[in-house]
Amino acid sequence: MRPQLLALLARAPAYGYELKQGLEQTFGPAYPQPNIGQIYVTLGRLEKGGLIRGQEVAQDGRPDKKVYEITEEGIQELAEWFAAPTEGPRVRDEFFMKLVLAPGTELADQLTLINNQRRHCLTMMRGLNRLAAEEQGNRVSQLLIEGAVLHLQADLDWLERCQEELT
Repeated sequence: MRPQLLALLARAPAYGYELKQGLEQTFGPAYPQPNIGQIYVTLGRLEKGGLIRGQEVAQDGRPDKKVYEITEEGIQELAEWFAAPTEGPRVRDEFFMKLVLAPGTELADQLTLINNQRRHCLTMMRGLNRLAAEEQGNRVSQLLIEGAVLHLQADLDWLERCQEELT
């Protein structure tokens, strides 16, 4: 969540709740939303690391709130994050480890594992399709959902290949 908060603060200074709202409005419900406690813990770490600075702002009749802004060090870290490629395919896939290690244990059958994983992928896909129908107006959320659905479809194709090869 560090780079996401830094990116929002690179746009404009904000306090924690505004950052939470910014994430929700930008990504919609398809993106796992952190709770406000996670946001403030992360802001504390970013501030301690010198990537942001906070300033108390007085409010009439209410507790002060802390407004955060990104520092030069934060801008540098964010620029490095944008420039770095994102990790590619998972070679250490936990499901594949189960599939390969199950034979001989008498605890799991490969075909059962594949079928359970297939059902799980299809359930997730149905949930994402429902979410997509609800998020018609949010293009960012639609792209996020579409990417997740395409990954699930690739996983289903791969499960079919595993079934052909291993069972």
